[in-house]
Amino acid sequence: MKKYISLIFVFGLLVFFQSCSSQNTVSSKITDALVNSQEFTFHAERANPTNYDVINIVNSMPNSTSTRIFQLDGTYTIELKNNVVNVTLPYFGRLFNPTYGNNDKNSYRFSSKDFTVNKSQNKKGNWIVKIKPNDVSNVSEIIIEVYKNSKAFTSIRSNDRQPITYDGYISKNETTP
Repeated sequence: MKKYISLIFVFGLLVFFQSCSSQNTVSSKITDALVNSQEFTFHAERANPTNYDVINIVNSMPNSTSTRIFQLDGTYTIELKNNVVNVTLPYFGRLFNPTYGNNDKNSYRFSSKDFTVNKSQNKKGNWIVKIKPNDVSNVSEIIIEVYKNSKAFTSIRSNDRQPITYDGYISKNETTP
């Protein structure tokens, strides 16, 4: 009798954890369609700075958690359309050529109309989308790795600052009336 109770308990735990892990996922067909259309929005949920000075300063603040991942509210995005890419992402790290008095240039806030998009699929079925803006002086490449469930990992290579990565997800572009 104890065997059956323990088996039922283990089976119940497996079903519970399976249902928790399947939340907030999108089918791989929808993800493939979004990437193939080259019209989607990346929503950043977490920023992962690589500069330990920034991490040490944040960790020294009262009531801070000891982590190197910054939670974002999801309003920071990369919107890819067929003729323009709009980037609105925060930056945490070291700038080599800061512009004093103009905070818009200290984060990633730009629109590019002259860019190239290269996409490929790796062995696991994840999409690698490389965006190379030609009319932005401080960003050399944006790499978005999109997983089958529409979760995404983004890294930005820049000419004048340390690299940073973001975790989040992609979704369909919102249409404005």
